[in-house]
Amino acid sequence: MVQDERLEKALNTLHEYVLSLAEQAGEKEEYGEKLWQGIRRSGGLLQELAYYHDYGKFLCEYVVAGYTLADVLVWQVDHFKLYMDRPEEMNRYRTPRLLLSAFDTMLQMEKDPLPFVKKMEGESGQDAVNN
Repeated sequence: MVQDERLEKALNTLHEYVLSLAEQAGEKEEYGEKLWQGIRRSGGLLQELAYYHDYGKFLCEYVVAGYTLADVLVWQVDHFKLYMDRPEEMNRYRTPRLLLSAFDTMLQMEKDPLPFVKKMEGESGQDAVNN
């Protein structure tokens, strides 16, 4: 029974963590709750979240279609460089929002990775320069 209690306590801690991140990111509680339910059902993402919560960095063991959470985050930061002229829309400096978005993207990739793989392979986030 002690192990079950520890597991439940850990899950409650992670649940509150996701809700707190959602609040920090300016998202509604419903978004955080929906994201938490998805992460909780995904063994790989749950492990990644627990590791990030404890150590402040990605474990990078869970892979979907060849991509880890860190890969998704790097793509997002690169992609959102396009918005540098509009800081109010910019996710680059909003760590909670980027983190949640990476988890959300990975949850979507679990269901259908192809659209995201195409985007990540096709978008550099760099402004095109005509010579």
